[in-house]
Amino acid sequence: MTVKQISVFLENRPGTLAEFIKVLEKSNIDLRALSLAENEDFGIVRVIVDDSYSTIQTLKENGYVCSMTRVLAVEIPDKPGALVNLLSVLGEGGINLEYTYAFLSKKPGSAFMILRVADPKEAIAVLQKAGIRPVCQDEFEGLF
Repeated sequence: MTVKQISVFLENRPGTLAEFIKVLEKSNIDLRALSLAENEDFGIVRVIVDDSYSTIQTLKENGYVCSMTRVLAVEIPDKPGALVNLLSVLGEGGINLEYTYAFLSKKPGSAFMILRVADPKEAIAVLQKAGIRPVCQDEFEGLF
């Protein structure tokens, strides 16, 4: 019940993110979600794409340092308070978030959160007990 996320190290300078996105565009890779974290010298861009394996190959061929990670994707209602509920469930269940980011899909009334946690199996159990179901890779691909 996880989805594949690609993390890529980028130099922190003007135009680097645009260069990265152009590589995806030239290879006809469809970007589903993106998050960028940075410090003074470098950034880490995290992406969910339509074909993670060919994306990894393309990025390596173009000199990028990247890795694939399994993360949780959770569907929540697209309404005020839904995120508070999700975060409360995780906190009360003793689950610490390493990072998270959100995106919308074509599914009306729904928003999606990507969650990185230390123990995905434990997080899945906590979420399911609260009636929150993580989205698996196959379902995820059908959202777009």
